[in-house]
Amino acid sequence: MVGIIGLMALLTVLGLSLIITRLATTALALTGLSRDVARFQARSAFTGTGFTTHEAETITRHPVRRRIVMLLMILRSAGLITIVISVILSFVGTTEHPEGLRRLGGLVGGVLLLWLLTHNRLTARVLDRAVARAMDRWTQLEVHDFASMLKLAGDYMVTELNVQKGSWLDGRRLRECRLHREGLAVLGIYRDDGGYVGAPTDEARLRKGDRLIVYGRAERIQELEKRSRGASGDQAHQSAVDDQQRHLARQEREERHRENPGVDAAGQQPDAGRRAE
Repeated sequence: MVGIIGLMALLTVLGLSLIITRLATTALALTGLSRDVARFQARSAFTGTGFTTHEAETITRHPVRRRIVMLLMILRSAGLITIVISVILSFVGTTEHPEGLRRLGGLVGGVLLLWLLTHNRLTARVLDRAVARAMDRWTQLEVHDFASMLKLAGDYMVTELNVQKGSWLDGRRLRECRLHREGLAVLGIYRDDGGYVGAPTDEARLRKGDRLIVYGRAERIQELEKRSRGASGDQAHQSAVDDQQRHLARQEREERHRENPGVDAAGQQPDAGRRAE
């Protein structure tokens, strides 16, 4: 009986832990963090892993995020002790081998069931709405779904790009980079000395250690971050511009097709070829 009680206590604690990290992820995401970053920071704080990242620095400077993480740390302190005690109680009195296996199977099955429940879409929607209402009521923070506001879809994203020493960006002004021709937009610049430049002008000079907030296609941003200075970098820039031109042309053809379904993606009438024959 003690073992069954311990098993139930363990599953309850694990279930609450999954729900807590899910709620914390949603709360952090509503403060402006991406969902992936929010999930990582919530789990890091709750488990006490203690990763140090640029995102962690933004959390310590943000009052609402800081409170969320502090609460996770407090809950973690109590949760780990409870889990250890519950595990011990779960297997108390299991002198027989089959009984131990049954309890172990029940534990594994229960954990899997809790994981599926907390990652269910319906459950996620309910929890997300509850957190959004709570933050709207008890904080002065405007909560938004930033991914929907920016209409991020497909391979488009907003992310950080680090300016490395000797990179193609290092030492250039934004007007010299002509990133808009590659389909990229610089939304802001975190300076190495802690300063921030919002909506930078073309005269902003990029320096080693800067972190750019960039919007554009993921593949293009990743290539730009690795681009080196010199002739090879200039050639890569021109290749990126050419690729963007092809992308825009393809996008324009698709838009024409949406407006006029009688025109195929190539911009021709479907029957035009048959009539010519």
